[in-house]
Amino acid sequence: MPFEGCCGRYLDGGTPAPDAEHLMRSRYSAFVLGRADYLLDTWHPGTRPAELALEPGVKWLGLAVKAHRAQDADHATVAFVARSRVGGQGHRLHETSCFVREGGRWYYVDGVFE
Repeated sequence: MPFEGCCGRYLDGGTPAPDAEHLMRSRYSAFVLGRADYLLDTWHPGTRPAELALEPGVKWLGLAVKAHRAQDADHATVAFVARSRVGGQGHRLHETSCFVREGGRWYYVDGVFE
């Protein structure tokens, strides 16, 4: 799917992600594009850092969503694997992220690395 149809409308169009999985995918895209502003904006205020410095030299290679589970209408988890390369060395980030919906918008709360 083209970027505009998948995540571009969330990153640049002002459209809120309709669920936790779409928000997670858009946040991955923000990492790829170096969009710390979007990452901070979609991070829940209760767990959001004051600033976010993205690691230089990371080449993101792909994302695989393994599971999207809604606990109720306003809470969900998304398990994923994101692949990257830094300095010629491959890495896999396997995380289960927690999301909450407040005021009609989904926010990343935190995650557990696996």
